[in-house]
Amino acid sequence: MSEMRWLWSRLTGNYWFFPTLFAVGATALAFGMLALDQAGFAELLNGQDLIVPARPDSASTMLSLIASSMIGVAATVFSITIAAVAYASGSYGPRLLTNFMQDRGNQLSLATFIGTFVYALVVLRSVRAADEATTSAQNAAATALPGFVPQLSLLVAFGLMALSVGVLVYFLNHIPDSIRINTVLRGIGQALLDEIAELHPRLGGGEEGRDTRSGAPVRARRAGYIQFIDFDDLAQAARKHGSCLAMEVRTGDFIHAGMVLARVVDGPGDDAIADAVRHSLTIGSARTPAQDPQFLLDELVEIGLRALSPGINDPFTAITALHWVGAATADLAQRDLRKVVAEEAPEDRSVIPLADDFAHYLARGFGVMRSAVATSRPAALVMLDSLRNAAGAIDDEGRTGLLQREGDRLLEQARLELEGPDLQEVEARHALFALALR
Repeated sequence: MSEMRWLWSRLTGNYWFFPTLFAVGATALAFGMLALDQAGFAELLNGQDLIVPARPDSASTMLSLIASSMIGVAATVFSITIAAVAYASGSYGPRLLTNFMQDRGNQLSLATFIGTFVYALVVLRSVRAADEATTSAQNAAATALPGFVPQLSLLVAFGLMALSVGVLVYFLNHIPDSIRINTVLRGIGQALLDEIAELHPRLGGGEEGRDTRSGAPVRARRAGYIQFIDFDDLAQAARKHGSCLAMEVRTGDFIHAGMVLARVVDGPGDDAIADAVRHSLTIGSARTPAQDPQFLLDELVEIGLRALSPGINDPFTAITALHWVGAATADLAQRDLRKVVAEEAPEDRSVIPLADDFAHYLARGFGVMRSAVATSRPAALVMLDSLRNAAGAIDDEGRTGLLQREGDRLLEQARLELEGPDLQEVEARHALFALALR
């Protein structure tokens, strides 16, 4: 299932898949409607007063107008999309380019215009004037007008044109809304929560302990980012060779030739299992959100750090980022972070993932933002509140202690950055935070 999700995300994470799919579908629809027209089904429209049969010249003109206008609108939509993507990635961070490339609103809008353009072109080629030869004897009898005009197909073309107008109105509203910072943060934050629930579906305590057993190393042969790990294939290979695999990398890590990917423990480390491990890892030039919640967490952190930089100085954007980091931290604090691999119980797994414990996620989120947050009184207050709220959702003393330590470190950093009433207010909020955790 996870592999299918990753393949689907790869297919739909670009601007060619849905336009191609809609173009093929529009071609099939056009040929289907033309077949109905040639079979005489257009006679059903003769008794409708609201539908006036079109003549060949007017049909050709209308279809040409639809096709030319749709390809022009598609080009304009693509230009607007690229401009919005360039603005967002430059303002919020280059890693957000992936999020905008996967935006369904932009993809489906462009696909609708392309599909309407292709449909109009296919139908246009079937229009015949009175002095042109028809494709069969039935074609001429299908309508009361000279030549051949696919009336049903033309009616569908008008319907697609009306749909395209509606999509254009939607797109003009969607583009400015999609680059609003609150919308961007909401999309990243919700995707992060969904990915956490997917990777760690079980509630309750539980940490991923690091396996310290020795074993034959499996080394990488090329460089790049790990985009996907097929744990099912790894578990199958481990069981086949009677071994246990202890992973030394996780999705999102950068590897290079000679780097250890895994250790083969409790079994022989031959070339066969080493090749199986390498084939189970998908390597690419960039990180992707699939199977990598840390990538989404890094995006939230990056937006927060940019907002708190002296050149931008936008603490309210940082506060929104802190809210979503706090929501993810609270969710992680309530979950069993031991990954379910190939439906095997954590204590009986043939593949042991690299540890993703709560301390790791906390350091990756609030820990990275701490120094920048400490320079801003409102951001520091919100971070203390977020840590307190996360602690209130759990009863694990170990994880509560980690949250307490992060709050203490923030106060220590704030004493180096703030002074006067700002520092006093942060100290007072920290006192409430410490009291709540006790």
